[in-house]
Amino acid sequence: MNQNILTKPFVTKYNTAPFSKIRNDDFLPAFKQAIQDAKAEIDTIVNNTEAPSFENTIEALDFSGEQLDRISSIFFNLNSAETNEDIQKIAQEVSPLLSEFSNDIALNKELFKRVKAVYKQKDSLDLTVEQQTLLDNKYKSFSRNGANLPEDKKLKLRDIDKKLSQLKLKFGENVLAETNKFEMLITNEDDLSGLPEGTIEAAKQLAESKDKEGWLFTLDYPSYIPFMTYADNRELRKKLAIAAGKKGFHNDALDNQAHVLDIAKLRFERAQLLGYKTHAHFVLEERMAKTPEKVSSFLNELLEKAKPAAQKEFENLQKFAKEIDGIEELEKWDSAYYSEKLKQKLFDLDDEKLKPYFKLENVINGVFTVAQKLYGLHFEEITSIDKYHQDVLTYKVVDNQGDLVSIFYADFFPRAGKRNGAWMTSFKPQYVKNGDNSRPHISIVCNFTKPTKSKPSLLTFNEVTTLFHEFGHALHGMLANTTYPSLSGTSVFWDFVELPSQVLENWCYEKEALELFATHYETGDVIPMELIEKIKNSATFHEGMQTLRQLSFGLLDMSWHGVDPTIITNVKAHEVEAFKNTKLYPDVAENCMSTSFSHIFQGGYSSGYYSYKWAEVLDADAFEYFKEAGIFNKEVATKFKDNVLSQGGTEDPMILYKRFRGKEPQPEALLRRAGLIKN
Repeated sequence: MNQNILTKPFVTKYNTAPFSKIRNDDFLPAFKQAIQDAKAEIDTIVNNTEAPSFENTIEALDFSGEQLDRISSIFFNLNSAETNEDIQKIAQEVSPLLSEFSNDIALNKELFKRVKAVYKQKDSLDLTVEQQTLLDNKYKSFSRNGANLPEDKKLKLRDIDKKLSQLKLKFGENVLAETNKFEMLITNEDDLSGLPEGTIEAAKQLAESKDKEGWLFTLDYPSYIPFMTYADNRELRKKLAIAAGKKGFHNDALDNQAHVLDIAKLRFERAQLLGYKTHAHFVLEERMAKTPEKVSSFLNELLEKAKPAAQKEFENLQKFAKEIDGIEELEKWDSAYYSEKLKQKLFDLDDEKLKPYFKLENVINGVFTVAQKLYGLHFEEITSIDKYHQDVLTYKVVDNQGDLVSIFYADFFPRAGKRNGAWMTSFKPQYVKNGDNSRPHISIVCNFTKPTKSKPSLLTFNEVTTLFHEFGHALHGMLANTTYPSLSGTSVFWDFVELPSQVLENWCYEKEALELFATHYETGDVIPMELIEKIKNSATFHEGMQTLRQLSFGLLDMSWHGVDPTIITNVKAHEVEAFKNTKLYPDVAENCMSTSFSHIFQGGYSSGYYSYKWAEVLDADAFEYFKEAGIFNKEVATKFKDNVLSQGGTEDPMILYKRFRGKEPQPEALLRRAGLIKN
């Protein structure tokens, strides 16, 4: 009989996940076993005859369930990056079990009694700042999740959480299935007009891999984005755009409309049960923004500043499209196409001219060099640890002294079992236990253009900034240096979590950084200064429209979660109303964004999509500090590392930020960078 490898501590190099030895059948029994073990650890805390103390209650609670956390991180990362029907089926079985277990803890009266007893004496305990934060967090996690509810309401809460966990999974499965289902086969070569040679080659290769004649295009970003940006055939752009916008909106087995309504209503019901006005009120209590009112005024203030610029940009784009092609009314499927043409005309800058300078391997080395210059990190590719797919690259990260900082996984190309987009995650957190600083295992997952028979993977500039963005998150995870796992790395307020990722994107626009890695993949020539200038000059191109687009997503999120959604019956009609103040293009009747808005209906961004813009204020302000001193200034970098990157969620983020910057962030820095106000 096979031993279930997931039920024992891993005997592997650096304690990494033994992917090749894990079978799908191992997961369900391992989860059940780990839940039982974690429950036993909780019982030990509850049944301790000694008086409740920080060590025997709060600390013990934070270190409990370690094996369950490891199994969960492996399993749910696979469900995002390398899933299949078996894994999806297991996810549907496991999610309610995990939801039930987390409620078993949150609603455990005896455990809460002990936590409360420690909390009541917190002023007389000699706690560090990190310990105080942990104590506050543990107390709140009970009070905010139903510990004070009467029994009948606790049962109701359990039922809601169980339903929500299954609905969110189903939502994500439908989006992935819709993405994989759509294919557009082109058999007439004339229909490829305008497309870059590399895109055509990739489409040919994809068709061949599926035994089809012609050129195959899909909704995966490396296929979809170039087609929408360069294809001259407007009808085919329309076909592809409508397919992308219709995900989960077909009134068929993969339809997500009912899931959207159910998730929004259950979240509202849960918030009300816990004594909050709406889901947003519940969520934002634990964010820098604090209230839905603050978020709404933040979004609307930016809207007021961005809208005139956006409308002007849109009018210019309309005029341009009419001049060159006689287009009477711009549609959404014209947006990327004419924007790219106008950008080329204004800046003589074409992504296709840039791509030869951004070979994936060079960009990876570039981001590593930036991390080395800023934070003294060194990356060594290693083949001695297991990976979950042959495409995954694995690295050992050490500091200047040669000490292990982190294990790093990077997974760059699209495939059927992987959801679209890009994200950072971890397979193991950092923490300090028994004097040992246990280092984290961090991963980034992207969907970049694959190498073809004739060319390596050449990134668009947008893909370069995406890689830097996710790597910024990764640094937040890698450089973690806290005692407790629940406060480590990216375990921070959600509207603070995007600061490390967004700030790193700034280096992509700087000559000093670009010259480290932007070399032509054939000649080895460094990117010419004139191209760097063009990248910088075009950085604020259509910034008004981009800002409006981001704000529209934040407002849509708040429209689902900052109100009583029980009166909403029509997803599409509700969405049209939410978008009315940010609308530039005519609405597309066949399309609906909410039904594939995974960030808020599957991921962790419900009531938090505004965070991207919120963190942009922080990142623009932070980068101004770097620029004043020099973008590789060691002193500023060390301050950022010591006060932000390594601190995780040990203190209020504004305190950490001010310790780094010396003052609160100024929104003017963002508006200046965006070109929305003059210097």
